Amino acid sequence: MRYLPQTDDSRQAMLERIGVSSIDDLFVDVPEEARLDGPIHDLPMHASEMAVERHMSRLAAQNMAAGGVPFFLGAGAYRHHVPASVDHLIQRGEFLTAYTPYQPEIAQGTLQVLFEFQTQVARLLGTDVANASMYDGSTACWEAITMARRVTKRAKALISSGVHPHYVSVCKTMARFTKDVIDYTAPELTDGTDWAALADKVDGDTNCVIVQYPDILGRIDDMTALAKKCAEHKALLIAVVTEPVAMGAVRSPGQMGADIVVGEGQSLGVGLQFGGPYVGLFGCKQKYVRQMPGRLCGETVDADGKRGFVLTLSTREQHIRREKATSNICTNSGLCALAFSIHMTLLGEKGIRQIAAINHEKAVICANRLAKIDGVRVVNDLFFNEFTIELPVDSRDLVRDLAEQNILAGVSLSRLYADEPGLSKGLLIAVTEMVEHEDIEALATALEGALA
Repeated sequence: MRYLPQTDDSRQAMLERIGVSSIDDLFVDVPEEARLDGPIHDLPMHASEMAVERHMSRLAAQNMAAGGVPFFLGAGAYRHHVPASVDHLIQRGEFLTAYTPYQPEIAQGTLQVLFEFQTQVARLLGTDVANASMYDGSTACWEAITMARRVTKRAKALISSGVHPHYVSVCKTMARFTKDVIDYTAPELTDGTDWAALADKVDGDTNCVIVQYPDILGRIDDMTALAKKCAEHKALLIAVVTEPVAMGAVRSPGQMGADIVVGEGQSLGVGLQFGGPYVGLFGCKQKYVRQMPGRLCGETVDADGKRGFVLTLSTREQHIRREKATSNICTNSGLCALAFSIHMTLLGEKGIRQIAAINHEKAVICANRLAKIDGVRVVNDLFFNEFTIELPVDSRDLVRDLAEQNILAGVSLSRLYADEPGLSKGLLIAVTEMVEHEDIEALATALEGALA
């Protein structure tokens, strides 16, 4: 925040204006035991800039960088190669500092970027339309549930056991305030999805069914039959995509009948970045476009007949009366959406298919190698770049042991499902184009040693 110098007199005038006698009075709602009674005692009172830099550098050196060791982490956040030109372009002043395009006559560049982003997302997910992005995949998933409620006037959502537990947690948290019913159970270490069982549960009270594709265990299934069953009961099928690169190799959810497709766009252009910021994707069928949350950019012509872009169907709370808004999302992830769009443009359709093929090929090689290790079972035969193995030991302990050997072996299911002992031996392994053959061999050798 910019430094705003204040005098004692100006501070006192402000306090009097708001009706308190001291700054401490502004913190009375904070429990006393949570307040500091002075400086933090274990921090030095002062240090030189060079001393602070040296200290912070030593602390940073304790981190294990993703690019420095064999890296097999996934579970909704993936390490892909992001071309240097992406970062170069998004840091141009007109993009980096661009604000909400309220005035289209001076925001044509920003609006065109968002229009092109929407086009790319719609084609990738197989939907008729897409919005200008959401905050991230998990909040986009919840927005899809509320959209389904508006369309169907029902309040029961069936969530597949294969949906990322963090997404489910967000939905459950929000449902506490809206009284939506969330029907969900944790997954089992099996090769098949629960989509057929979900289809049997769809009834006249169901507003939507949510599946993940590929799911949290990396499994892939055909949602055509489920989409048909949802349509019979006038419920909406919502598909969650946490790995958009997979769309370069598999049929899109929209092609299989999904009504709404949401997801996380981090894989393209954004990078891992210590957990954020990310970019939520949201697409749907044309007939539901007026119920779609967030903002949408449209193409038009000006008074001279020239092509131009404008915000359209802006049904968010900043644009219309709050009680009429479809969502209270106040913005879109503009800079991350731009990074996504630039990366997609650089790849093109041929490039996204090529990078997807490389991901899948390396994942198959890794799965086949690990399957040869005594005690290791590859759970799913059909997958994209992520699969689950079952170990004879607790996977969380093994992940910690391998991290000590500078190998980030994957995401332990006992970390994601702490209350599910039946999943404690599951390990989720992601293999992208950034994984080399020697990385796979290092993981296999370390696993063999740990399980010997």
